[in-house]
Amino acid sequence: MFGIPGKQAVTMTDRAAAQIARLMEKGDHKGLRIGVKKGGCAGMEYTMDYVDEFDTHDEVVEQNGARIIIAPMAQMFLFGTEVDYETSLLESGFKFRNPNVVDACGCGESIKFDENLSAKQ
Repeated sequence: MFGIPGKQAVTMTDRAAAQIARLMEKGDHKGLRIGVKKGGCAGMEYTMDYVDEFDTHDEVVEQNGARIIIAPMAQMFLFGTEVDYETSLLESGFKFRNPNVVDACGCGESIKFDENLSAKQ
């Protein structure tokens, strides 16, 4: 497990936890896996998938009936991230407040991490 012992890799706002719990219940899933992959104009993109089984090496964060699962390869990129769920007149969705991001594209869908962090992968 990556990170600081006793500190969760990712935190959730109450709004995000409520939305994740609803999604888990609706589809009878064990959680929501978040990660990163190469892509987009800034170099990396967040991923989100339903989880029905998870690996013993996954980081599991639980709060108010919600469960986020983070694969080992994504933990260093996501450490310290707060996941929120925002609703506006035009859109609603999950937002990531990630202190490891050094740049993002104009559309907000693609991110860039510090070169030193990417080199550790």
